[in-house]
Amino acid sequence: MSKIKVLIVDDSAVIRQLVKDILESDPNIEVVGVASDPVFAERKIASFRPDVITLDVEMPRMDGITFLEKLMCTNPIPVVMLSSHTDRHATETLRALELGAVDFITKPKANIAEGIEALSEEIMAKVKAAARANIRKKVVSALDLEVEPSHSVDKIIQRKKVIGNKANDVVIVLGASTGGTVAINDFLALMPYNSPGIAIVQHMPEKFTKAYADRINNLVPLNVKEAENGDRVERGSALIAPGGKHMLLQRDNCGFYVEVKDGPPINRHKPSVDVLFRSAAHSAGKKAIGIILTGMGSDGAQGMLELKEAGAYNIAQDEKSCVVFGMPKAAIEKGAVDSVVPINRMPGIIMQLDKAR
Repeated sequence: MSKIKVLIVDDSAVIRQLVKDILESDPNIEVVGVASDPVFAERKIASFRPDVITLDVEMPRMDGITFLEKLMCTNPIPVVMLSSHTDRHATETLRALELGAVDFITKPKANIAEGIEALSEEIMAKVKAAARANIRKKVVSALDLEVEPSHSVDKIIQRKKVIGNKANDVVIVLGASTGGTVAINDFLALMPYNSPGIAIVQHMPEKFTKAYADRINNLVPLNVKEAENGDRVERGSALIAPGGKHMLLQRDNCGFYVEVKDGPPINRHKPSVDVLFRSAAHSAGKKAIGIILTGMGSDGAQGMLELKEAGAYNIAQDEKSCVVFGMPKAAIEKGAVDSVVPINRMPGIIMQLDKAR
């Protein structure tokens, strides 16, 4: 198998060298070049034709987001963003994911050399996953052009609101990782305003989950927020597990709520999809609908099997529409999945199950 060719684009010579050393320690990866800004990067892309690019957000002459948008419209290449751990950079990184970046890595706040070294396994894994990712050419939409979209009357009549819930309501638990920020947005945008309550784990660090929830809350029919301990999982709402915490689904006489708690990483993740799914198997059983979307690794597969054994109905995203098929594939191979479909078919299945249960 040929080596994965990587181009590193970062204005910091220290970061470039540290990332280069980490990647070249893997025999399956070859760093074909480094660039201090996107202008130099464009030349090196033409010369070396990399399989993956690691891209800094802030750089001179052209920022990483502008360069990424240009790249995805003309010459799509899998990109892993390098982002600082700040609120502003969280927003910029989410924009990068919307534009087509496969994944991101947050730079350490201090002790750069030690911090980057601690991320070595994550850096290598995400570059390898990006090399296998399903990248499509970015299609410019009306939203990208800032054209006022056309709305139906439902936009006015069916206003975003929480319907409330009952103790016997159906509940949706959803997990995703690489490619999941866009996939979750696509899924929630298709769900009706009175859909069953949704609890979501997306692999993402703290600060990013709050920015992500706030961002998609303005784009979809549901009320979306970063979960807080004790929040009710109600119809018309979606709760996103906060980065750096686990989220469990619990039940009382009034219905479902979430418990947000600390603890060690599970499957190297915090929040972990397995934690959410296993708790839903115990608290919801056949009232649960489990959904596994695009993602690297196998987090959620065992929990989804426990959901199925408890009577839940489980749906996996199909390979063609996934950025990375790892998590759905792992769940399918365990025999934990009832339907394998693209995201646009999921809401119809869910609402039929909601009526039947």
